[in-house]
Amino acid sequence: GEEKDPYMYDNLLPLRTAIVDGFESNAKLFYERQFKFFNDITGISGIIKAFPKGPQRKSACISALQEIQLEHGCYLPSNPDSLVLDIVRASGQPMQSAAKAPYLATFQVRYLGINKLEATGIRYSSGNKIALPTPPDGKDSYKSAIFKVGDDCRQDMLALQIIELFKYIFQQVGLDLFLFPYKVVATKPGCGVIECVPDSKSRDQIGRKANTSLFSYFKKEFGEEGSQKFKTARRNFIKSMASYSVIVWLLQIKDRHNGNLMIDKEGHIIHIDFGFMFESSPGGNLAFEPDMKLTGEFVDIMGGKIDAPQFKSFMKLCVHAYLAVRPYWKEIIYLVQLMLDTELPCFRGQTIEQLRHRLQPHLSDFEAARYMISIINSSFLNFRTRAYDMLQYRQNQIPY
Repeated sequence: GEEKDPYMYDNLLPLRTAIVDGFESNAKLFYERQFKFFNDITGISGIIKAFPKGPQRKSACISALQEIQLEHGCYLPSNPDSLVLDIVRASGQPMQSAAKAPYLATFQVRYLGINKLEATGIRYSSGNKIALPTPPDGKDSYKSAIFKVGDDCRQDMLALQIIELFKYIFQQVGLDLFLFPYKVVATKPGCGVIECVPDSKSRDQIGRKANTSLFSYFKKEFGEEGSQKFKTARRNFIKSMASYSVIVWLLQIKDRHNGNLMIDKEGHIIHIDFGFMFESSPGGNLAFEPDMKLTGEFVDIMGGKIDAPQFKSFMKLCVHAYLAVRPYWKEIIYLVQLMLDTELPCFRGQTIEQLRHRLQPHLSDFEAARYMISIINSSFLNFRTRAYDMLQYRQNQIPY
């Protein structure tokens, strides 16, 4: 964020200046107040990086949140439709990260809708006390977000744009699959805000709270295997597992340790953190992990063996998802091509060729289905998945 882009900086700076200078006085105050709020909140990530991981960093995080002066009339970048009423000061929580210092914070917000929020923010700028519009449901809520400094969020944004496209495709063809493309906003170079997945826990958190398998956790949360609630949760798990497995393979998303896998209250699995994808992977780009994460505990939920009816359902949904997105191979490639000039670490010269190969546009549907099944078979209980989880446990104490 400190280096001036040799092509765009001199062209875009006058444009931004002209836009800001063209604001009316109250709108300009709203703009300045909003971006001060962004910078203050996000900057805490940079402050706490100087502290060692553990209690000292957490204490520093909460202290820094206490220092934030919240001016009324601001919103979270990840939720521009909701007015921030207050900061839950004790909510500051540093996140697991090998090199950076992201942290999580929670805010009391009031949903207004974008147009009403903007009008409210501008009215606040006049200096007069105003009565806030009543939320449509009669109550306010709490939103959590993760803030990062020194991390390029554009790669996450690209992954989530493709996930959003896949979700749209699945809906258009009537596939009963699940994806949750949460919001990520790059607030300025090297800084960003990430929406937290609501009503969910990471597999890492589940492991820390109770040293138990995911299958045992499902039985504890949803009842015995024969109960309808468990069957519904397992179906939700399979629907989400299939859609994310295809995406993880197509985009070559790596670093799939248990801190990057969320389980929501309905049993869906949701992938987060797309810092390694396409041609980049942890450990000096070793590409050690298999194409899909199909561990023993995931397989247990899906019937326990490769010929179980539930696992066959998972494979069938993977095939359907793959066949659904292949007709859009050009659109997917165009979306990625738009980002090639950004010099993001995931692009190393062969991204498009390798992505086109995985999409296999020249194959018939029958041949593509067989190809998809071969990817699943090669990933099934692959020893490299368990080895990577063991490595993450040794290095970062992430349970598996």
